[in-house]
Amino acid sequence: MSASANKKLLQDIFAAAASADPAVRDRSLFTASLADDARWVVTGQYSWSRTFAGKEAILNDLHGYVRTRLRDRTRTVAHRFIADGDIVVVEAKGDNVTPEGVRYDNDYCLVFRLEDGKIKEIREYCDSVLTEKALGPFPQAPVRAAS
Repeated sequence: MSASANKKLLQDIFAAAASADPAVRDRSLFTASLADDARWVVTGQYSWSRTFAGKEAILNDLHGYVRTRLRDRTRTVAHRFIADGDIVVVEAKGDNVTPEGVRYDNDYCLVFRLEDGKIKEIREYCDSVLTEKALGPFPQAPVRAAS
């Protein structure tokens, strides 16, 4: 796919998932666009820093745990997309609250690598101090949210 097609795919994914109304948020395009062997790399040197290898690990271990630490469904709003070939960089801001009422509005730089219309890798850069302050340390063993 071209850089513009890759950029459009990511714009569509974020637009569908960013509605202020949790009832109309849709993450199905993200799920469908994630390659089975995708990797999500949380960068840095803190408890969340690790690689989630495979679609199931991304959806269940990473996103599943995040869902247990936030009220309702999570929301991240993208405000910039930069595309170059199979790489799309997305700047985004979270709009979230923990069950304890703590705001978790992290700033993100997400670097997506796509292959044949599928997301193969995501590298996440964010405020690690805010992540641990609001969400706590990431558990050592994988935590899967109840379906």
